[in-house]
Amino acid sequence: MKRTLPLTSAVTVGVLLGLLPAQSARAAQAAECAARTPGGPVWVTAGCVDPQYDRPVIDSETDPAGPAPHHKVSGHFEGTTVKFTVYLPPKSQWKGRFFQYVYPLQDENATDDNIRFGADSGAYTVQIKGTIGYRADAAAAKFARTVAANYYDEQRRIYGYIWGGSGGSYQTIGAMENTTGVWDGAVPFIPGVPTSIPNNFFVRAFARVVLQDKAQQIADAVSPGGSGDPYAGLTSVERAVLREVTRMGVPLRGWEDHSYLLGLTDPQGLLGYAGTIRATDPTYADDFWSKPGYLGTEQAPLGELFRAAKVDHLATITHVDPTSLALDSAPPASRTFLDFTVYAADGTTKIGALTGSLNGKVFTLGSGNAPEVLKALAAGVKLRVDNRWSLALTSYHRHQVPTRPGFYAWDQFRDANGRPLYPQRAVEVGPRVSLGVSGGGTHTGTFSGKVIMVANLLDVDAFPWDADWYRKQVGSEENFRVWFTDNADHIGPHTPYLIDGTGILQQALRDVSAWAERGVTPPKSTRYNVTDSQVAVPARAAARRGVQPVIDLTARGRTTVEVPAGKPVTFKAEIQTPAGTGTIVSTEWDFKGDGTFSARPFGPARGSAEVRMTFTYTKPGTYFPALRAIAQRDGGANTPFTKIQNLGRMRVVVR
Repeated sequence: MKRTLPLTSAVTVGVLLGLLPAQSARAAQAAECAARTPGGPVWVTAGCVDPQYDRPVIDSETDPAGPAPHHKVSGHFEGTTVKFTVYLPPKSQWKGRFFQYVYPLQDENATDDNIRFGADSGAYTVQIKGTIGYRADAAAAKFARTVAANYYDEQRRIYGYIWGGSGGSYQTIGAMENTTGVWDGAVPFIPGVPTSIPNNFFVRAFARVVLQDKAQQIADAVSPGGSGDPYAGLTSVERAVLREVTRMGVPLRGWEDHSYLLGLTDPQGLLGYAGTIRATDPTYADDFWSKPGYLGTEQAPLGELFRAAKVDHLATITHVDPTSLALDSAPPASRTFLDFTVYAADGTTKIGALTGSLNGKVFTLGSGNAPEVLKALAAGVKLRVDNRWSLALTSYHRHQVPTRPGFYAWDQFRDANGRPLYPQRAVEVGPRVSLGVSGGGTHTGTFSGKVIMVANLLDVDAFPWDADWYRKQVGSEENFRVWFTDNADHIGPHTPYLIDGTGILQQALRDVSAWAERGVTPPKSTRYNVTDSQVAVPARAAARRGVQPVIDLTARGRTTVEVPAGKPVTFKAEIQTPAGTGTIVSTEWDFKGDGTFSARPFGPARGSAEVRMTFTYTKPGTYFPALRAIAQRDGGANTPFTKIQNLGRMRVVVR
């Protein structure tokens, strides 16, 4: 089934398609959505018409068997690439609200878990194919209200809540700051700020250039039972770089997963943002290697290190195969990605760029190479291999000191009078990227509705201090909370020492809806302090607040013990939940620290607990045993939703 009509508003389409009563036709004269200031973001209200998304088309309606009983409405906006899906649970289950998940790169199909969670929370689920900005999300939200009002035969107000993380946090914040009457609340999580992209990724690449050889040493210092001094054993240059990236906000405890932090799992290590800078600031690399004020010309030891790391190698092609090239020489190793440029046999006539990968003297051709470049490949032709751009970009953050006040991570690059210490580029790239992803607004902190922001303390992509910065823009706790999640990073529990934060996000959605609909005040913001851009939280749950349980795991009263193989170790864990946030419903132990957790008898749900367990290590080695505790607001041990995790960890050295 396909139905389409030109629309004047989301409510009017309900009239035209027979979905809503005729008295709603007054919305047919609704004004077009427009910017409130010249050149500003489009301001979207509940009744205005967005001319980009004014023709929704229902392509199909079905009643799938799973993942939970629901009526599925699929469609698109005519003249666009935007597709939408609405998942409507049975009327007996619906409680007058919807949840809408957003992310720039997603498709229109919600996950089974989100569909089930929405239904369990009395909400229908809305999702669209990923777009930049909030306008398509708003159009889908408004049209979905029309569809739901018809399906449920509902005349009352329908409440709506938007949530999204990472790039989706920009969209979520942009949506709340540039609309009214579309959503009643929001849960932005793992949030970035207008300076995060691309600077956060360049900062980490900067650390890789200097600190890769000391990464394991730093990781050991910040791991449970470590020395706590990550600077011990570093050279003066290494200490300076670690201090710089730490003050930029890279969480020190994030070094435990140093492979990810340093971008060793990403061949470029810059997440593809190098191309953005090359397009917007094409002279940067030349300036970096030739002008004063840049590390490429600096005579101090760090500048000497950068010049020593520079690769600019001209090799001669000796043989050409359909998929590879043989070279007469190999360039030195590089800790940054390489550019490949083909030159004629004279070594000066440029033919074009080449994509692929280099392994010693063998170059494997990549995809997307220009036909004219491939045609020119022959024995005697030159291949230039260099890292001029990628190496220069690793200190790009020094030349992007924000003009907007409040970004305290950059204070280290200002003199006593507040002037930048280094030359500044003509364009601040971060705010432009932020504006593009959010679709409008500049993280003003002004919105209508309720917002609970969730940030992760081990996030090396969206640094924890970003949430503190946005909290300062909001300036009040009246309609805003920020909850920090410990032992969680940006991409999920991919290592044994990370938790799954999904339960916290689910609880935040339920709390923000209760706040907006019934005035039920949610748990208070996490209490924390910020020193040198590092966010620290109190050790005890009562002082920390937020919603996460806190675990203190020890053996013999210490966080590090040394034992001979074969001798039992008795662990003691004290577990607490912040007042009013639920009870502990289960515990799981991982004695070897390899991510293999097993549930152990816990007893009745309770707000605090002391548990003990004994384990015997039979092989020498260093182990990081962990206890995972799970809390739930209503004490439900069997529900799959709103289960909030945390870890207690320590170190056991077995001789």
